[in-house]
Amino acid sequence: MTGFEMFWPLLAHAFLVFGLYALLVVRRAAVVRAGKVERIAFRENLAEPEESRVVNRAIANQFELPVLFYAVSVLLFMTEADNLAAVVLAWIFVLARYVQAAMQVIGNLPLRRLSFMLGFVALFLMWMWLATWMATS
Repeated sequence: MTGFEMFWPLLAHAFLVFGLYALLVVRRAAVVRAGKVERIAFRENLAEPEESRVVNRAIANQFELPVLFYAVSVLLFMTEADNLAAVVLAWIFVLARYVQAAMQVIGNLPLRRLSFMLGFVALFLMWMWLATWMATS
């Protein structure tokens, strides 16, 4: 690779997280305005309405498996193993995370599960590529 192609998917994932936080603010404001919950409920971590809880959980999901994505992406770049296949796998992972987050927010469990598995496999292959690269270099 000639530049920073490996980092564009990381940037795209970061913007997914920022977008989810923005959606959480909008949804929480809406449930407070609708009288479904008091604002203090969020500070005290009390029962959160479903409308905002699903977004909050989607945000939490972006800090679980993606930690491995960030690690392998940086390692692939540092070891110069970030070839076209690695970048494509990174984009597949990130696009799958977008679909998974959207399906979590709207409630489509079958498509959410499928997008999770697609991202999981792409991430696993990224780690396998790194292991292979390191073993043969």
